[in-house]
Amino acid sequence: MRHPMASTRPAPRPAPRLPRAARTRFVWAAAALLATASLTSCGQESAPPHATAATAATAETETETEFNENGVTVRLSVADWKSDAGTLVATFTPDEAGFHLYSTALPAEGVEGVGRPTEVRPVGSVATAGEMTVDKPVKSITVPGVRAAVLVYPDGPVTVTLPIRATAPGEARVLIGYASCSSTEGCTIPVADRAVSLRTSEHGLSFGTS
Repeated sequence: MRHPMASTRPAPRPAPRLPRAARTRFVWAAAALLATASLTSCGQESAPPHATAATAATAETETETEFNENGVTVRLSVADWKSDAGTLVATFTPDEAGFHLYSTALPAEGVEGVGRPTEVRPVGSVATAGEMTVDKPVKSITVPGVRAAVLVYPDGPVTVTLPIRATAPGEARVLIGYASCSSTEGCTIPVADRAVSLRTSEHGLSFGTS
C-alpha cells in the first residue's frame, strides 16, 4: 500500500523379559548382574540430557523475530547477550527493489511532511546502553515539492545495531518506526511506534508476541 508521497531422541526399546519358568537361581544371579550393568550404563547415559539442556540454555539468548508491514520486512535479533546486556540488531528490507529507508537522523515529522525516521527504541525493562550504528551511509536527495534536502539510505536493506541492557526482570518493548520510498513509485505509508514485545528474566532475554 503506497502513500501519495535439539532434535528429539527416539525412546529406547524396553529390554526383553525372561520367561517366568526360566527364573532359576542361576537366572536370578545373571539378572542381578545385568541390572548392575544397566544401572552403570544409565549413569553413563545421563550426560547427554544435561548437555542438551546446556545447549538449549545457550540457544535461548540467540533470539529473533520478524514482521512485515507497509512494504518492509523487519527482522529483530539480540546478539552477544551476557548477564544483562547485549546488542539489538534490526534489519529493514524493502519488499521491492528501488525503495530506500530514511535516516535515523530525520526529524520525527519528516522534512516538510515528507519521510519518517528509521527508529529502534526500547522501553520498559530494557534501556539503551550505547550509540546506535547503521551499516549504510547517509545521502541527501531532493524530492519534488520539498525545498530542503532529505536524508536517506541507499536503496535496499539497512541494518541498525543498538547496545541495550536489562534494567529489571519483566516486560519490555521495542518501538519500531520507518517509511520506504521510491523516486519513481512513490512512498509507502509510514509506520510509527510498531511495538515488538520483549521479556527479561534471570535466564536471559526473549521476544514475545508482538
